[in-house]
Amino acid sequence: MSIIGTPGEDGFAFTIAYIGIGANLGDARGNVADALERLQRLPGCTLMAASGLYRTAPIDSSGDDYINAVARIATTLDAEALLQALHGIEQAHGRERPYRNAPRTLDLDLLLYGDRQIASATLTVPHPRMTERAFVLVPLLELAPAIHIPGRGAAQDYAASVADQGISPII
Repeated sequence: MSIIGTPGEDGFAFTIAYIGIGANLGDARGNVADALERLQRLPGCTLMAASGLYRTAPIDSSGDDYINAVARIATTLDAEALLQALHGIEQAHGRERPYRNAPRTLDLDLLLYGDRQIASATLTVPHPRMTERAFVLVPLLELAPAIHIPGRGAAQDYAASVADQGISPII
């Protein structure tokens, strides 16, 4: 783990954040695994847990099925700095953004940042579509079954509305 000391010890202030991870180009499974490794080594972050891997068909897009997961991290980075670090990991995987919902080698979304609600020019937290996507809710609920989404309520309350989206665990 890359943070010096344990979060919360010796005066370290930290925030628990949840990161959505997905890929459907190239070695999607390997890219998701590598993203988890990179999150573990990211300065100012400690990887606390990761969900299992899930396969989902693209939504509002085309291409191969996605491999998805969610990670829980403790971080001393502010939300904007964390977002920039996530973009750096995406770029290391050759992420391109030719159009919205384009197939991707790696996608890292900042889903939740503590109990904060953030609306800036570059970042919206909670992630605006997280309650509409099984590929986010199912792995998130695996990690934190009782989690609440700031301003929206219990994540579990949204699970039934995405049950028809065809998500399957990868064993």
